[in-house]
Amino acid sequence: MNFLQIKNLHITLGNFFLKNINLSIEKGDYLTIIGPTGSGKTILLECIIGFYKPKQGQILLEGKNIVDLAPCKRNIGIVYQDYALLPNFTVFDNIAYGLRKKEKSKLKIKAKVLSIAQKLQIDDLLSRFPETLSGGEQQRVALARALIVNPKLLLMDEPLSALDINTKRELRILLKQTTKEFNTTIIHVTHDLDDVWSLANKVAFFKKGELLQFGTIKEIFSQPKTKFIAKFIGTDIFEARVQRVYSSGTLLECNGCILHTTDFQPSSKKVFLCIKPDEIMIFLEPPQKLPNIFPAYIEHIFKETNLFTLHLKSNNFSCRALMTYNMLKQLNLRPGKKVFIYLKPENLKIIPQT
Repeated sequence: MNFLQIKNLHITLGNFFLKNINLSIEKGDYLTIIGPTGSGKTILLECIIGFYKPKQGQILLEGKNIVDLAPCKRNIGIVYQDYALLPNFTVFDNIAYGLRKKEKSKLKIKAKVLSIAQKLQIDDLLSRFPETLSGGEQQRVALARALIVNPKLLLMDEPLSALDINTKRELRILLKQTTKEFNTTIIHVTHDLDDVWSLANKVAFFKKGELLQFGTIKEIFSQPKTKFIAKFIGTDIFEARVQRVYSSGTLLECNGCILHTTDFQPSSKKVFLCIKPDEIMIFLEPPQKLPNIFPAYIEHIFKETNLFTLHLKSNNFSCRALMTYNMLKQLNLRPGKKVFIYLKPENLKIIPQT
């Protein structure tokens, strides 16, 4: 039996809607929901917690349909981007707010608040008020308030989006450690793919109220089902034609280049070829006895966060490659330099053109 199962879910809220949503997760899963703005991600969370009743479908939590249960009876927590802390309450009282509805003993409440505050490294903030806290500190308080009541399921709506890069990194580590310790099942809406890579074991991709793809991280990032998903997750897309399908893969023609891939698409002659920039390898001399080796020159080099993006051109074929600063210096790469690019056959994925 699945821990959470959503079956044939339909909901309409003005111009926003969800249509025929089906997915399931197990106890302890960390599901991230990604997709463009306005695709219905937050509506799904608020439907699960009970703020909205679906027009059709079921939400089964541990086998029980909860669509008619009041939010307070679902034992589901939620953490929002804006933290939603009570401004006139101290940190201690914010954390204890939900617990006081379940536990009457002041000593037990104090012990539990101190325990979770220590785990989230905010025990020195308990007497302060929200307005005196940084964004990262406020988010830890919101997380403590959600976890202290031991929810069956924790929902998070872009909880890290307003934080700086270093605080995000710290909170991802803390979030992973804490939720693992509590054995919490999580559904986390995000636009940041670093959240997905750092935290999740499953991913759901939404667009315009529909679930386009659901699966493990490997399935979503290695085998996107549509061109839209592939572009969203940072894959470069090229039009290609199938030349031949053989036992170990497919032979493609793409902008005058002949490419071998271990992927299969026998039903379509015209396909989209997906190439991830971080999977392109660059050499100063051509490796021997390898397929998909092409001479190219570097058109431009751009710095993006802690990586460099190289724009490469090989005859009619242009692509991007990602590289660290150390590798860039080691190879002494610069615009105009001739290199050889290697595209591993197992990294090239194809999607039918529809």
